[in-house]
Amino acid sequence: MTLGFVLLVHTAFDRAEQVARYFAANDCPVVIHVDGKVRARTYRAFRARFREEPNIRFTRRVRVEWGTWSLVRATQLATTRLLGLFPDVRHVFLASGSCLPLRPVAELRSYLDDHPETDFIESVTTDQVTWTVDGLETERFTLRFPFSWRKHRRLFDGYVRLQRRLGLKRSIPDGVSPHLGSQWWCLTRRTLESILEAPDRSAVDTYFARVWIPDESYFQSLVRRYATEIESRSLTLSKFDIQGKPHIFYDDHQPLLERSDCFVARKIWPHADRLYETFLDDSRAPTRRAEPNPGKIDRVFSKANERRGQGRTGLYSQARFPAPGYENGLTCGRYNVFCGPEQLFEAFEPWLARRLGGRVHGHLYHPERVAFAGDETVMNGCLSDSVALRDYRPEQFLTNLLWSTRGERQSFFFGPGDVQDIAPFLARDPNATLMLVTGAWAVPLHVSNEPFEAVKAEAARLQRAEMAFVKALRSPGVAARVHMWTLADFVTQPLEKLQGVLDEIVGPGPRRLTEMPEMHDLSAFHGFLQKLRNGGMKPQVMGDFPADYGSREGRHHG
Repeated sequence: MTLGFVLLVHTAFDRAEQVARYFAANDCPVVIHVDGKVRARTYRAFRARFREEPNIRFTRRVRVEWGTWSLVRATQLATTRLLGLFPDVRHVFLASGSCLPLRPVAELRSYLDDHPETDFIESVTTDQVTWTVDGLETERFTLRFPFSWRKHRRLFDGYVRLQRRLGLKRSIPDGVSPHLGSQWWCLTRRTLESILEAPDRSAVDTYFARVWIPDESYFQSLVRRYATEIESRSLTLSKFDIQGKPHIFYDDHQPLLERSDCFVARKIWPHADRLYETFLDDSRAPTRRAEPNPGKIDRVFSKANERRGQGRTGLYSQARFPAPGYENGLTCGRYNVFCGPEQLFEAFEPWLARRLGGRVHGHLYHPERVAFAGDETVMNGCLSDSVALRDYRPEQFLTNLLWSTRGERQSFFFGPGDVQDIAPFLARDPNATLMLVTGAWAVPLHVSNEPFEAVKAEAARLQRAEMAFVKALRSPGVAARVHMWTLADFVTQPLEKLQGVLDEIVGPGPRRLTEMPEMHDLSAFHGFLQKLRNGGMKPQVMGDFPADYGSREGRHHG
């Protein structure tokens, strides 16, 4: 009887019972501490199940609260009782009710027999290793923490700030070197008795009672005082996420758990039936006698933490919406925005769809309708054409569309007549390719039959909107790929300019553009611009449109 276990239990009593009986059946005494917050009736019923088990005992209960001295006190009580009742125990293994042995107890006992004087406990200094996740390090030993971090967070933070401001610091007891590490350890009887029977234990306990999260520092510091040989690692596999919370292991983690070669793992989901059936069965095929090595599976958990912290590129969680600048990519893939050419050419949308081989939408941000390709009312992912829903979150409307159609590059039209809230997002998105022909919106106006005053007012409104968009595209921090021409520049060589944009989108190919859709008649366009000037509105975004454009030879018609 060289190995004993201390179990700290507060929930999932049926699983804790399975594990305790497994240890006891392998001739390992167990002392169980049940959280004092557990109802007395539940505790009595749980304890009664072990009435006929001489190797399973209970200790006096303490109301345990995370991050406080109560957890160390519970461990002290259980350890003292274990050492007192079972004098043959040489090593004490601390575990929780959610722990599960991964290898037969005989292998663990044999391993400890090979290391009879070794204490297995993670113990690192705060000066040399950044151990904590989003928490205090050295200050947890020099400040006082009388308030619960979970129950009285404002008092906790306020008192920390006050102590810092006043320069208050506590004295560390003589002979104590502050160290941090995992709560779960396996220590020798000699080291534990030295800690529990130390002459200055009362002073040391008083000091650590006001240390923050002392269960991660009390034994980890004191073993440095008494241990003969320390292995600064835990024999228990425990992994933590980016918030410092333990990963929970489920049935599908079985291959990972086996590959770690660790003796015990936490935290196991209480309903992981396959894990309990597999690892509590000593008749299963023996494993190779390997050194515990949780590093073998670190890559998997590092990837999981990275995925949880950053998410997938362009995918947004409505539960954890990122602050601006903290997104893992604004969108999930490349897309194209055409601003103007659809106003210049007849049937430009079907022509463009044939050239790109993908889906080309109309004006997705039209004030009156969402013009999905093919006049669809619902797109992939049940994305509705509702204008109200789109305008509630215009950026997320686009990110949802791109995520739901990933694998197929999307294209759509955008202009000054559309809802402009999306414009800054387009400018800073590196996945966006924008082709902008400024002033092209005036082409439909000059052939409309609307009264001139209405046309002039609309032209002034659209020009203001486009000038704001152009300013955004020329401002610092623009990440989109922008191809921009004035209308006057574009119509001189439209085929070459379109060819350059398409080459960027689909890549240069052996075949060049030889035909284009029919361009609207612009022979009277210069006169229309002059009429606007004469009416008091100054066209600014069309460029220097030639007066003789209609009579030039070589103008492209198709």
